[in-house]
Formats: sequence, structure tokens, C-alpha cells
Amino acid sequence: MSPTSIILLILAYFVVLIVISYITGKEDSNEAFFKANKSAPWYLVAFGMIGASLSGVTFISVPGAVEMKQFGYLQVVFGYFFGYLIIAYVLLPIYYKLNLTSIYTYLKDRFGNTSYKTGSIAFLISRTVGAAFRLFLVAKVLQLLIFDAYHIPFTITVVITVALIWLYTFKGGIKTIIFTDTLQTLFMLISVVVTIAFLATALDLNSISEVYSNVKESAMSKVFFTDDINDSQYFIKSFLAGMFISITMTGLDQDMMQKNLTCKNIKEAQKNMISFSVILVFVNILFLALGLLLTQYAQQNGISATKDDLFPTIAMLPEIGIATSAFFLLGLIAAAYSSADSALTSLTTSFCIDIIELDKKPIASQKKVRKKVHVLVSVVLILVIILFDSLFKDVSVIWELFKAAGYTYGPLLGLFAFGILTKAQIKDKYVWLIAIIAPLLSYALNSYSIELLNGYQIGFEILIINGILTFLGLVLIRRQQH
Repeated sequence: MSPTSIILLILAYFVVLIVISYITGKEDSNEAFFKANKSAPWYLVAFGMIGASLSGVTFISVPGAVEMKQFGYLQVVFGYFFGYLIIAYVLLPIYYKLNLTSIYTYLKDRFGNTSYKTGSIAFLISRTVGAAFRLFLVAKVLQLLIFDAYHIPFTITVVITVALIWLYTFKGGIKTIIFTDTLQTLFMLISVVVTIAFLATALDLNSISEVYSNVKESAMSKVFFTDDINDSQYFIKSFLAGMFISITMTGLDQDMMQKNLTCKNIKEAQKNMISFSVILVFVNILFLALGLLLTQYAQQNGISATKDDLFPTIAMLPEIGIATSAFFLLGLIAAAYSSADSALTSLTTSFCIDIIELDKKPIASQKKVRKKVHVLVSVVLILVIILFDSLFKDVSVIWELFKAAGYTYGPLLGLFAFGILTKAQIKDKYVWLIAIIAPLLSYALNSYSIELLNGYQIGFEILIINGILTFLGLVLIRRQQH
């Protein structure tokens, strides 16, 4: 596809999103923006959350990592499933009982204002970094496929990427996103299936059973790593890390929980979470199979692209055909934007509710303040993505994303765990200090783990370690009972 054809395809796609935004954003109230008036159908939320969870990072990085990591990522995905059960039956009942708009209000009720602000700031940092990683990846692909041909700088690519999100979310917020995410998830899944169908034909695999046998017999489809506990992909480490990643990056994340809180009641929210968790396992298997076929195709045809460049490079080859290339682009854009648009909305929500306490401002000015915050968050995302461009030149983004999450979500994990598992009170004014010290200690331990722990290499479980250190820190500042 030519750069001009790609631009026309993207413009057509965004026209559809803007039309959806116009229809769903007619009620421009804060209640609709933040909570969709608590009227979203659970099945739409569940389906849309698939795209939001996977994002452009999964779309590109999971297939690209198969050659090096095999199917080891599936161990993490199995952990996700059990983490989602905890969200459905432990966290969601708390959020619905308290009728929360921002889930971090729980920390205020449980511990005090400093804990509340600390949790909110931890989320703002975490989600900004996560959204920036996802958009950075997509902006790189768009730069390669479109903007390099017109000699447009990467900075301009980033501005355009974020501006398009702002354009279709600035009115309807979460109400719009429930519907756009559903459409985007559909495009993403169609893209994967179409690409697998092409690769199967190119590799002389003429039926689904032949594709299955090919995947099963390949050395790259190894799932379980149980031989060496020092291996970063060791099963127990990966499984536990996946479970806590899902608890923190979904259950303690305003972005993902804001969608669940749009459901009519707790029962519908739990239906959403359980159905979503089952479907997500199979979708990730589909992505891993895609990665294996992409790697085989690259090896067969002498294509040297690896990691995050593998899928885009193959998808845009002339022999792939215009239809497959078009579906790849739609899938990539859908995957990226279904995650990033909700991040923009949730960051706006958290900043408005938790940091500046919008509900305490004059009613006449609340909508205007919300819209200014929405613009501010967009600008911050642009600046962080540009920073990432100078820091991460040749990495698999999904692994960097999870590493970053281990440090930024750890304090949230420790705070919520302490609040739910104990009845103790703490000296609230010192919580921010614990939230800084725990990640720093985690980073130091991770940096020297091989020397300090007899060759043991810390992987995704750095999140658990960070949460435990936060929990222990809170024990140290608990109030004495009289």
C-alpha cells in the first residue's frame, strides 16, 4: 500500500469513530463522561475490554517475541485469568458498595487523604507511562509506513496520533469509549484472523488442523518453563506475576475499572469480568500462533525483521496483498487506540476527581475545567512519548511495559492489600514516603539480584516484590492500638 492509500484508510476509520462520538456524546455531562450514566451493557463492556487490555503493544510485541520467548507469555496469561477472578469477587464488590467514580476514593475512606492522593498519583504515573508506551509503538509504525515518505518528523507523528484520540473522546468520554472499543476490538480480531489465513496459505497449511499441527510441533510453541528457577520465564514466577499484573493493571487501575463501573450493577460487572477473562486466554493464544507463523514465514523468505518490526514488515510486503495490509493497519490502529483512548479518559477522570476534586468546584465551571484537563493530559502524553523515542530504540515494548508496571503499580498493590487484608490503621502522613522508598528498593534489588540471590534473575515478579515492600512499610507506620 502506498502512504497516500494508508492515510485515506486511517482517515476513513477515524470518520467512523467521530460519527460514533457525535452520536454517543450528545449528552455532554460529567456523569456521562466519567460513568456513562451507569447504563452500559455488560457484554459490550466485556468485548471492548479485550481490545483495551491487549492494545497495540500486544498486537505487535507478542507475535514479535515468539522467536526469542516461545509461548512462555502464555504462562503469564494463565496468571491473568486467576487475577481477574480476584477482581470480580473481591475488588468489584468493594467498588460497587461504595458507589465510587474514582476507585482511589477507597484509600481516602480507609486510611486518609495522603493515602488517597498517593494512590491517585501512582495511577497517574502508571497509566501515563503505559499509555505512552502503547502509543509510542504505534507512532513508530505509522512513522515507518507513512510519515517517513513525506519527511515528516516523529514529533509531528506523535502530535497527530494523540490529537486524533482527543478529537473523538473530548465530549462523550467513557460513554463514547464503550462503543468505540467494541468496534476496535472487532477490527483487531479480524485483522489477526485474516493475517493467519494468508500465512497459512503461504506456508502450504491448507486446513485449520494443519495449522494446529504445525504450531504444536514447532519448538517455538513451548509454553511451560519449569527447569531453571533462575530463568526469568520460570513457570511459578510468570504465573504469579501474571496474576498480580492483572490485579494491579486492571483491578487497581482507574482506566480498566472505570469501564466496569459503567455497568448497571455488581452482577453485570462480574459477568463482564468473567467472560472477558475467558475470551482473553484464547485471544492471546491466537496472537502467539500468529507470531509463530510470522517467524516461520520470515525464515522461509529470508526476511531479517525481528521483535516489534516483524509483524509490520511482513504485513506491508507487496506479495501480502492490499486486503491483508489494509486489515493489518486497521487492526493495529484499533488495538492501539482502544487502549489509548480509555487511558486519556481515565487520566482525565482521576486528575479531575482525585487531584483537583472537581466536585467541590462551582457547578457552572466543572465542565470547562474537565475539558482543560483533557487537553493537558493529551499534551503530557505527547511529551512522554517523545521522551521514550530517545530512550527505547531497539526493545520489545511489551517487556519494557511490564517492567515499568512493576515499579509504578507496586505501591498501589501494597496499599490496597493492606487495606483489604488488615484492619489496622496507619500514620497516613508518611504513606507517600513508603510509596517512594519501596520502588527504589525494588529497583536496587532487581539490578543486583544475580549477585545477591545466587544467580536468581528477577522477572515480572518485581511487581510482587514491590507490593510486599510497600505492605511491610505500611506495617512499620501503623498506629498503635490503645
